[in-house]
Amino acid sequence: MAEKLSDYKFKTPIATRFSDIDAVGHVNNAIYLTYFEEARLKYWHEVIQWDWSENGVIVGRSEVNYLKPVLLGDKIFCYVRTTRIGNSSFDITHVLVRVTGHGEEICTTGKTVCISYDYKANKSVPIPLEERTRMIAYDEPGLILNTN
Repeated sequence: MAEKLSDYKFKTPIATRFSDIDAVGHVNNAIYLTYFEEARLKYWHEVIQWDWSENGVIVGRSEVNYLKPVLLGDKIFCYVRTTRIGNSSFDITHVLVRVTGHGEEICTTGKTVCISYDYKANKSVPIPLEERTRMIAYDEPGLILNTN
C-alpha cells in the first residue's frame, strides 16, 4: 500500500502510553488497531458528524501493515480517509506517521471495513445519506471508489 499523504485531509495526534509498549520497547502490534480506532472516531465526530443516535458502525475487517516500529517517545499522528463506499459498507484507510527531523515517516498503514448498522434491528443498513455525502465531499469524489 503506497500512500500519498497529500491524499489525506484529516490528521490527528495519537498519544503513546507506557502500557502500549511491549517487552522489546516497541508499541505492541495489537495497539495499532486502538490507534486507528481513536483516529477514526475523531474523523467521524469532527468531519463526518455521524449521527450515532440513528445508526451505528461496526467493524467488518481490519488490516494492519507494520512497516517501522513505533517507540514510546515518538511523536505520532494518524491520517484517516474514506477510500471506498458501498451500499452499507465503506473502507477507512489509516496511515500512522512518526515525526522526525526530516519530516513525517510512515510507520504503519491499515484499512478498516466499516458497516453501517442498526442496533435496534440488529442488522446492517444503508449508509445514511448525510454521512455518505460528507464522506464523499470531504475525501475527494475522485479518490473514493464508489461501489454502490
